[in-house]
Amino acid sequence: MSYLIKPANYKALLDLKQTELGIKQIKEFFQQNLSSELRLRRVTAPLFVLKGMGINDDLSGTERAVSFPIKDLGDAQAEVVHSLAKWKRLTLADYNIEPGYGIYTDMNAIRADEELGNLHSLYVDQWDWERVITKEQRTVDFLKQIVIRIYAAMRRTEYMVCEMYPQIKPFLPHDIHFIHSEELCQMYPDKTPKEREHAISQKYGAVFIIGIGCKLSDGKEHDLRAPDYDDYTTINPETGLPGLNGDLLVWDKVLDRSVELSSMGIRVDKEALIRQLALSGQEKRKELYFHKRLLDETLPLCIGGGIGQSRLCMLYLQKAHIGEIQASIWPEDMRKECAQLGMQLI
Repeated sequence: MSYLIKPANYKALLDLKQTELGIKQIKEFFQQNLSSELRLRRVTAPLFVLKGMGINDDLSGTERAVSFPIKDLGDAQAEVVHSLAKWKRLTLADYNIEPGYGIYTDMNAIRADEELGNLHSLYVDQWDWERVITKEQRTVDFLKQIVIRIYAAMRRTEYMVCEMYPQIKPFLPHDIHFIHSEELCQMYPDKTPKEREHAISQKYGAVFIIGIGCKLSDGKEHDLRAPDYDDYTTINPETGLPGLNGDLLVWDKVLDRSVELSSMGIRVDKEALIRQLALSGQEKRKELYFHKRLLDETLPLCIGGGIGQSRLCMLYLQKAHIGEIQASIWPEDMRKECAQLGMQLI
């Protein structure tokens, strides 16, 4: 079901022309900074891939991909991508990228099963990035180093936006706070995972939650992840806690709630893939093209993720609805109510 968060006394700080210019500046500035921080080269990415090769992402495993037949391929089915985690890893191998370097691209997707609202759209646009690493870098400490670099690019972009539009005031804290999903569960045992995210984000302003997808002490996952891209089961020897991945969230003062800007992590190696496929009952995936390549160890070890473009712009420009940033389809009653509340949906 769709939803609508209604911030009290909301008034957009920028008109439509200022907003469009701001979106352009943010996207150009941030991707340049991200590329410099992580030493990434831009590549061209597909909008759709062939079904049945294991390349498309399954996200939490329940979302349906938009598909269509290809006439010239005997009506073979193609799927609009959900994201590009697996495709990027294949591309790292194709380009023979060295450790310490990587790629980024504009990922455009359609997620037909999204619950539409202030933060969720049928249309998904993000920067997908992937970087080759060494075996020794498959650690939580290295994951944190990469997160800090990404957050530094986010703060520089915030400074640019505030210089461009003085009516927008900076809000991101100097440092990002790290916490494991199990520690968060122990801290707020009576809250749901989403309520925990709100509480920790409000407390620190910006937080990275480690271990998304692993089972917690209450028998549940903080959130679901497909078993074949992020490594959420490898144990950190220093803490005894599983997971080499996580989500980056910040506190949105306009919506008065946490907003996830990025999901990322160190990707599965051969051992983690076998383990996670078994735990999820998805061992049949071993026969798919992508998984065979990974099990044959012809794909590089890597770290990667996605960073929401519209969400980032929405946050910087202090908008209350993602439809103020991107053109999409919304329920008609939502459009009417948003107009009454001062949210001008594109």
